[in-house]
Amino acid sequence: MPPVRPSLLRGFPAGLVLSGVLGLGAGSATAATWYVRTDGGTATQCTGAADAPYPGTGTNQACALAHPFWALDADGAWRIAGGDTVLIGPGSYQIGFGAPNTGWCDAAGSYGCVLPPLPSGTPGSPTRVLGKGWDAGCPVRPALWGTERAYHVLDLTGTSDAVVDCLEITDRSSCALWHCNPAVRCERDTSPYGPYADAGIVASASARVALRHLDVHGMAESGVLAAGLTDWTVEDVRLAGNGSAGWNGDVGPGSACSGSMTFRRLLVERNGCPETYPGLQPDHCWGQETCGGYGDGVGFARTGAAWTVEDSVFRWNVSDGLDLLYVGVDHPAATVDVRRSQAYGNGGNQLKVGGTVRVVNALAVSDCAYFLDKPFGQEMGPLNSADHCRAGGAAIALSVPRGGSASVVNSTVASQGWALVEVYCNTHDFPDQPACLGTERATLTNSVFYGHQVVYLDYERLTDFVGDGDPEGFTTASTVDFDVIHQAEVSSPTGTNVATDDPLVLNGTVSAFDGRLRPGSPALDTGLPVGSLSGLVPADDLLGTVRPSGAGVDRGAYERAPSEPLRFYTLPPCRLLDTRTAVGPTAGPAIPASGSRDFPVGGACGVPPAARAVSLNVTATGASAAGWLALYPGGGTWPGVSNVNFAAGATRASNAICALSATGTLTVRNGGPSATHAILDVNGYFR
Repeated sequence: MPPVRPSLLRGFPAGLVLSGVLGLGAGSATAATWYVRTDGGTATQCTGAADAPYPGTGTNQACALAHPFWALDADGAWRIAGGDTVLIGPGSYQIGFGAPNTGWCDAAGSYGCVLPPLPSGTPGSPTRVLGKGWDAGCPVRPALWGTERAYHVLDLTGTSDAVVDCLEITDRSSCALWHCNPAVRCERDTSPYGPYADAGIVASASARVALRHLDVHGMAESGVLAAGLTDWTVEDVRLAGNGSAGWNGDVGPGSACSGSMTFRRLLVERNGCPETYPGLQPDHCWGQETCGGYGDGVGFARTGAAWTVEDSVFRWNVSDGLDLLYVGVDHPAATVDVRRSQAYGNGGNQLKVGGTVRVVNALAVSDCAYFLDKPFGQEMGPLNSADHCRAGGAAIALSVPRGGSASVVNSTVASQGWALVEVYCNTHDFPDQPACLGTERATLTNSVFYGHQVVYLDYERLTDFVGDGDPEGFTTASTVDFDVIHQAEVSSPTGTNVATDDPLVLNGTVSAFDGRLRPGSPALDTGLPVGSLSGLVPADDLLGTVRPSGAGVDRGAYERAPSEPLRFYTLPPCRLLDTRTAVGPTAGPAIPASGSRDFPVGGACGVPPAARAVSLNVTATGASAAGWLALYPGGGTWPGVSNVNFAAGATRASNAICALSATGTLTVRNGGPSATHAILDVNGYFR
């Protein structure tokens, strides 16, 4: 991963930083709650100590502040103390030059018109910034939106013992920093700069912080720019549509993390694709070779720590999905555990991990040419440009330090890149590291590996099972066994229990891959039992299904379970897609005549990535001839029935319950002779 842009490494004016962080080590003796709501008052009008509107007259009233900036003093330093809580009510709050109580700012230096680093709390009394409803499932996130080239929206630099929960963090611009297209590039030289902010959250030298229920999207560069962290927990966070990275973990010197770094239920998508405003659609995705872009979903620099990634999804990022390749570099005791997680449609590697690695119950599908010819990939080069399938596009890349090991167990891996798995000593990429001993091993067991034609070659060549046949000898016949390896070049050792038959997944097409197993699959009931491999063979699968559900454990990430009734979960009505709006994955163009489009549903509007079906209202409008729309699992076969029929020029709606693909997508097919627009509003899901 490249170093962070210089613009994001510049600090604040010395006085401002000092006033914001003095005394961070000690939480307040009596923690206070500061209320913020849009109908509150100024710091003169209201104390901020009550969740009530400003009554309209008087000073020092028991009412809320109207903006987080009213919790700052006249010099831009926090009035709150360590251990306090800032509780923000529904609505949107501008962060940057022109916001309330920013008399200490000036237009020329508007990038520094931001909230200072949050004061540290204590382990027993963390400082908290919360959206109202944080303790009730976070039904509506208050929005903090950056403007006028603000460095960031929230700052946790030097902050320890803190919680940030239930917020939307964004800006109101479609620009991206340093984009090669001048029409997309953010203004950096002349004020006014526009309604954008460089990053959503910045942090370094920070310990014991929790980020929960956040939606960080549409920032000009990074959703999160944070490294040098200790014991961080990140749960139920979405990082989407940021101009470069979702999470950039390289802040220069001091980037190494330590302790436990835990990520649960993270959704990281479409980073490196600037998000339009107000349409909130990806556009002008930009590759590194053609346009100088950088679009990792999550990436960190050289680092230690024990990393845990669980129940997370990394998809449709311009570069790598999860890039933890630098883990273990200079820190050979570092570990990475990836469990029940998915990575697909990323332009480079799907999962890229270093240190001592355990990947269990993962779906890694290297549809690494996903961005080719997409209408929102205007700045992506041709197939041979290296913008697609960066570094060869292996599905899983393993970088093992001296004395380390790597395991991929009960996972389903597919690739149109050069390899399904590549494994090397970390000296391969980091020659300054100690040489491996030759006894390090990679275990690839109980898994399904599904190869394809290497997409960027103009001659027949299947994906390597292990890249280049494992030239450094990490695999042996005893460490690669009880797998199904299909349609791949295998020139490294495998055990006697490896099958090469078709695994009979529901859909083997790489662009619509569905790794769930069909009856008769050689993967059914033939895996090592639960607890094998020193406990690595799991007691559940990617979707939480108990293993074994049949006579034995199934190979791969999916356990084929006996038919069970699905549970229905209601959702507040939410618009999934509307093709009448600007071009994008959940927007235009219209569904073409006698054609179809696939749409992402899992992970949107509260529908979890593991949902099996959705309840929705489907509307057809704008057709010049009579026809019909049909909905079915993404990449699947049309079942021969329609969900809504329409006449020429008519708008027709209908309720439907529609199954989703394993990756949470839905196909909308138009059976008419003219293009038509589709609108989908979801109200619940099944799982």
